[in-house]
Amino acid sequence: MKNWASVDPASIPMIKTTEMPGPLSQEYHKRCSTYMKGYSSQVRLFPVVFDSGFGYTLTDVDGNKYIDFSSGIYVTGLGHCHPKISEAVAHYAKTLMNCHDFTTKVKMELMEKLHEITGGRFGGFQLYDSGTTAVEAGLRCARAATGKFEFYSFWRDFHGKTLGSVSLAVVGVDSHMRAPGFYLAPRPNPYRDAFGRSKEEALKDSTPYINMLENMIINESTGNVAAIVFEPIQGWGGSVVPPDDYIPKLRALCDKYNILMFADEVLTCMARTGQYLAMDHWNTTADITTLGKGFGNGFPVTAMCVSKDLAPAIEKISASSSYGGNPMACAAALASIKVIEEENLNERSTHLGELFLKRMEEMKERHPIIGDVRGKGCLLAMELVKDKDTKEPFVDGGKMVYQKAFQKGLAWVPSGHILRLSPPMILDDEVALKGLDIIEEAVDETEKYFGY
Repeated sequence: MKNWASVDPASIPMIKTTEMPGPLSQEYHKRCSTYMKGYSSQVRLFPVVFDSGFGYTLTDVDGNKYIDFSSGIYVTGLGHCHPKISEAVAHYAKTLMNCHDFTTKVKMELMEKLHEITGGRFGGFQLYDSGTTAVEAGLRCARAATGKFEFYSFWRDFHGKTLGSVSLAVVGVDSHMRAPGFYLAPRPNPYRDAFGRSKEEALKDSTPYINMLENMIINESTGNVAAIVFEPIQGWGGSVVPPDDYIPKLRALCDKYNILMFADEVLTCMARTGQYLAMDHWNTTADITTLGKGFGNGFPVTAMCVSKDLAPAIEKISASSSYGGNPMACAAALASIKVIEEENLNERSTHLGELFLKRMEEMKERHPIIGDVRGKGCLLAMELVKDKDTKEPFVDGGKMVYQKAFQKGLAWVPSGHILRLSPPMILDDEVALKGLDIIEEAVDETEKYFGY
C-alpha cells in the first residue's frame, strides 16, 4: 500500500547526531523542565524534543527522523498532519473557533456521521475536549439514569486523571486518591491468568472472572451499582485482549443485575483495533461509550455516547462544556471519520495487526526475554520477562529496549516491562517491518548486556 504519507523506506530512520537525544533536544528539554513538571515515563526515559511530523515519521529539533510506532500515544492513527484533517481544522481556525454549545453546521454533520458509523445504536451524544472529561460525564449520566451511586471497574484499566476517573483505577501515585463507592475487580489477562491456567486455556473460558465479579457485587457492594466500567482492550495495562467470551458474558451479567455497561473506548475507537468501536469485535453494545484520542487524530475532541433509553439522562446532568464540540473539534472529528472511510483504514489496521503479530511471534520464539506478544489491529504489546517459566517482569530490560530502539530511530511507548506499539494505520508494510527490525536489534543488545 502506498499513500499520501509514503516515504522511501531507505530514508528512515535517519540519525544525524552522535549523541541521542541530540544536543538541541537536551538543551530545550532542560530549559522547559525547569518549569514544566510531571512528565510521562516516555519523556523521562528519552527526553527528545520533536519539531515536526509527517505521516508516520517524526523529526526532532536536531534533524533526526524517526519511524513513529506511538501515534502520539494512540492519537494520530491517521498520520501526523493528514492534509484533509489539517485543512478542516484550519478552515474553522480562520472562520469560527468557539461558540459554546450552540449548533453549527459542522457539528450537525458530525452528529449525523457519528450516528451512521455506529449503526444508529446510540440515542444521544455529547462532546468534550479530553477523555477523562467524557468519562466523568458518563459516570454522572449513569448515576442520573439509575439513581445508584456505586461503580465497578478493573485492575490495570485506565480511565483518566480527574477524581472520578482516577477512582476507577489503580495507577501509580494517584491511587490513594480514589473516592468511596468505587470497587475494583480482576479481569482476564490470559498470559497472567489469576486461576493458574495456561494462556491457551485462559483464552477459552472467562467464566471464573465473571463468577468472581458477580460474587464481589453480591458481597461487597450495597446493591447500588450504577455501572460496570471497562476498557474493551486494555491500553496502559499492556494491550491485553480478553477472551472472546468475556465481553458478551459481561453484558449478560450487567443485564442480570440491572447494571449499566460502560465501555471506555477513548483509546480503542476509530480503527485502532480494526473497527470503529472495539466492542464490535464481540457484537456487543454498551449502554454508555466514550470516544477520544484518535477521534480527532490529535485535535482534542472526545465524546460520550449513550443508548436510546439513556438519552434523557443527559438532560439531567450539566452536560455541556466550554471547549467541547467547538467548530475546530467537530471539523477534526468529521474529517477523521471520512479519512477512515475513504482510505479503508479499518481494513488496513486489521492487516497491519496480522503483519505485526506474525513477526512478533517469531521474535518471541527467538528471544528468551520476550514472554508474550499480543494485540488487535494497531494496538499491540510485547511483554518482557526475566524467565519464561516464572514470568517475572523484566522492568530494567523494558527500559533498556525502549531506550535503545529510540536511539536507533523508533518512537514508541513504554509501560515498565511491557512495551506498547500503537503505529498509525497508514503505515506501509516495509516500514512496519523495518521498525520491528529495530526492536529486535534492541532486544538482542539488551539480552547481551544482561548475559542471556
